[in-house]
Amino acid sequence: MYPPPRKDFIALNLGDPHSHAYNNGKHRRQSCWRRWKQLSRLQRSLILFLLALLLILALLSYPSITEQWRGLSDKEDWLEVNDRGLNMVPPGLKPVLRPAEGKPPAPVAGPHLEPAEGPPDTMEPRGPNIPALAKPPTKRKPFLNKRASPSSQRDAANPDAVSEAKQNPEVVPKEAGEEEEEKEKKIVSWRGAMIEAEQATEPPPSANEKEAVEPQAPANPAATVPQQVSPGTPERLEAVRDAFRHAWKAYKEYAWGHDELKPISKSFSEWFGLGLTLIDSLDTMWILGLKEEFAEARSWVEKELSFDKNVDVNLFETTIRILGGLLSCYHLTGDQLFLDKAKDIGSRLMPAFKTPSKIPFSDVNIGKGTAHPPRWTADSTLAEVTSIQLEFRELSHITQDPQYQDAANEVMRLVHKLPGKHDGLVPMFINTNSGQFSHKGVFTLGARADSYYEYLLKQWIQGGKTEDDLLEDYLQAIEGVKKHLVRQTGPGRLTFVGELSHNRFNPKMDHLVCFLPGTLALGAHNGLPGDHMDLAVQLMETCHQMYKQMETGLSPEIAHFSLQASDGHDVIVKPADRHNLLRPETLESLFYMFRFTKDSKYRDWGWDILQSFNKYTKVSGGGYTSINNVRDPANPGPRDKMESFFLGETLKYLYLLFTDDLELLSLDKYVFNTEAHPLPIWPSPPK
Repeated sequence: MYPPPRKDFIALNLGDPHSHAYNNGKHRRQSCWRRWKQLSRLQRSLILFLLALLLILALLSYPSITEQWRGLSDKEDWLEVNDRGLNMVPPGLKPVLRPAEGKPPAPVAGPHLEPAEGPPDTMEPRGPNIPALAKPPTKRKPFLNKRASPSSQRDAANPDAVSEAKQNPEVVPKEAGEEEEEKEKKIVSWRGAMIEAEQATEPPPSANEKEAVEPQAPANPAATVPQQVSPGTPERLEAVRDAFRHAWKAYKEYAWGHDELKPISKSFSEWFGLGLTLIDSLDTMWILGLKEEFAEARSWVEKELSFDKNVDVNLFETTIRILGGLLSCYHLTGDQLFLDKAKDIGSRLMPAFKTPSKIPFSDVNIGKGTAHPPRWTADSTLAEVTSIQLEFRELSHITQDPQYQDAANEVMRLVHKLPGKHDGLVPMFINTNSGQFSHKGVFTLGARADSYYEYLLKQWIQGGKTEDDLLEDYLQAIEGVKKHLVRQTGPGRLTFVGELSHNRFNPKMDHLVCFLPGTLALGAHNGLPGDHMDLAVQLMETCHQMYKQMETGLSPEIAHFSLQASDGHDVIVKPADRHNLLRPETLESLFYMFRFTKDSKYRDWGWDILQSFNKYTKVSGGGYTSINNVRDPANPGPRDKMESFFLGETLKYLYLLFTDDLELLSLDKYVFNTEAHPLPIWPSPPK
């Protein structure tokens, strides 16, 4: 028999306030060990048994506890590798793997657009092709997001540390069977012509429909990551061919032999009445291997194209699109028909140079052989009179008739020595009577001046790098650009090229300026300073962001940039500037950047743009249309016009960007005019 337990200890353990042990300080100071020894053997055994039982129960419940811990661990930041190093990836996202070869993302339908065809969409490529190093969440639905300008801003104090995911939210691919989610519909007004509702190929969804199909935007748009998808090259090339066929189908049906297609109204518009789209597209069809379409177009040129017309044409536009297109086709095909037509139009443009200053008039009547300036001024645009040289020089080179090259070279000699430049930067206008710059003090690389700088470099390359004045003017101009026009945004430190107006800087950049990264890269490839390439890389990123930060994924015609770190966004778009004309300049530069760096991210960026063109500008029944508002994916506002350069330049540069045949129009053998028509580089003369 065990002795009965002590009453004072039992009272203590029961918490009796009246017990002797509870109130007496001496008993309270007894050590735990002494108290343990005072317990009977039965009591100690009972306590040890209870402790062992609790331990066993804890071990049995371990799986459920660890499952909860696993759920908590999913909320921790994961790591992703990108071009800046290790960045934090938000929870709840699945890593995106490369799709199987032969299954590229298919275009998807959008407002006023053709329904999607082909396999279900995979993720659009974004950024460098490096897979995310992330642990896949367990049984978690994909996080859905809509394309929008990021509301979260880059850290102004340390912008390089902010992940690309935070700056550029993306859509994460959906699981099988889920419906395609529409993009965010942000209603913004804009200026410009409105397309009547009945012209739309597809009515916009009602407000109720939008609510029914759209998920709510995430509280934090940063909670997405750039996806790494890189479809095989053959599929991307075929996607470009499909886009061309789709556009050509409508041109052939509704605008055959006319200048431009109006895809919404299924009609056409005339500018010069010379089949502008057809001639501009000839070499694109040849390069893309579209033999049937090319044969049809060649037949029209042979049987229908006549320049014996009483019509005024613009010297610059006719030179770069028609003369350049015909010369390019002659070199690619060896077909004498194209050279004969080129000589015909070239000779008819020559009256433009009969001015007191030898600075050509802007307009020529190709039937009457007369020329004149615009009705409202005696000035010509500087870009127009200095961006016809590649074509006229080449015409002389082929025909051995020096008149064309002499006239074009004389313009460059005059501009080379003119006063009024600002560290190599030139004003936008030049007077055809005096031969002097007019409207001085305004300097831009956008409209009215852009291709002057482009043609300085390209003439030097075309002529075998022997004309030192051209190189001198180009190098001086780039230094002037870096000194006066290059700035960085406050929020994200994006490098851009602004404008200078009477010594006042304007943070405004036309989409046209996106030719510059490619031109700088071309110069660096031909031995010019390495910092030209550094600037090219920075500007290429900015041009990419002009697309990336828009809700439709398409760039506005003009962007303004925030200079203050406290501003909300890097890119600001005014209502009057929100239109997109299917322009090629960014794709042009992407082509050059990929050719010289082999960095696949430039291909992926081009693929993104093609996807957006297909979603927001592709018209059911054929054709692509310019749009009014790149910030409103619900109603981008079709303008009912497909510029000839969409086929002549935009799709051509996309194809050349995606091809693995880097000898196709090698940049060591050809120089592209400002309408993307390749002309051969002349052999260097013997020294």
